[in-house]
Amino acid sequence: MTIKAVALLSGGLDSILAIRILQEQGVEVEAINFQTIFTCCKDNAAQAAHELGVRLTAIGPEDGYVELIRRPRYGYGKGANPCVDCRIYMFECGRKFMKEVGASMVVSGEVLGQRPKSQKRRDLAIIAQQSGMTDRLLRPLSARLLPPTLPERSGEVDRQQLYAFSGRSRKGLIALAKYFGLRTIPSPSTGCSLTERSFAPKVHDLVQIDTESGRWDFELLNVGRHLRIDSQTKAVVGHDAAENESLRQMVRDKNSRATALLSPENFAGPTVMLVGPPTQRSLDTAAGLVLRFCKHYDPANAIVHVDTGGGIRKVLAVSCETANELATL
Repeated sequence: MTIKAVALLSGGLDSILAIRILQEQGVEVEAINFQTIFTCCKDNAAQAAHELGVRLTAIGPEDGYVELIRRPRYGYGKGANPCVDCRIYMFECGRKFMKEVGASMVVSGEVLGQRPKSQKRRDLAIIAQQSGMTDRLLRPLSARLLPPTLPERSGEVDRQQLYAFSGRSRKGLIALAKYFGLRTIPSPSTGCSLTERSFAPKVHDLVQIDTESGRWDFELLNVGRHLRIDSQTKAVVGHDAAENESLRQMVRDKNSRATALLSPENFAGPTVMLVGPPTQRSLDTAAGLVLRFCKHYDPANAIVHVDTGGGIRKVLAVSCETANELATL
């Protein structure tokens, strides 16, 4: 009888090793890659799945994921990262997929004590319990430091061929990768943007001030500089040509909450999106931001396109004084 497992595959070294450990025991593995709004390892997962010879299914977050970020039961880390809640959500998806494909366990590359927010012993237990996995969540890299799971007790997996890694050092993991003959050893990933302290203020601003925000607003956090004009309005400024185009595309999204898009006509500069009431003050401030973040313009003849959805009009952006008072989130 074929024993089957579902593995969470990020494309990082830990998840790759977890799969190889089970493959060494003859376990058939199907991989899933949970693609949140803020992760950066999608391409790595596809390449890793190809090298491991496993089928990969990408799973995107549902609307409930946004609420998880807004009100995490187990709190945030040092940034705006609700890591424990996020892992619970991922393993809930893994449990559903496990039932769909007829697998008997879900496998994770988590290492005891490697990450302070989600991989302490207590956190690992909470994640397993609250996700509904309990006894069928196997962590091969640290299994011998944790209570035996059902797959180990039933003999589906040989516990003696699992490992006892702990802590943040990668030396033992790299040695194991070389033992398995892995052709490439991934460098540590920068991971989720929510863990970055420079990114967190944008998230906290959105969560605390804009109670009507939805998935579109959270996806917008990945683009541009965000500046709060008042409690109802903020501006998003593109960093470069690619982000300027991203802002234009997001304005056209069916769920867009953008109220105006401003761009320079007779000089080179950024595109600015306005989210909130397009009052004369907010439009003037947004036009000033176009000037603030460009290098060269004629102060007496700086023309800015202003599109508020009712047709494009032009304004003479004569000052960025008000815009200079705004701080980037």
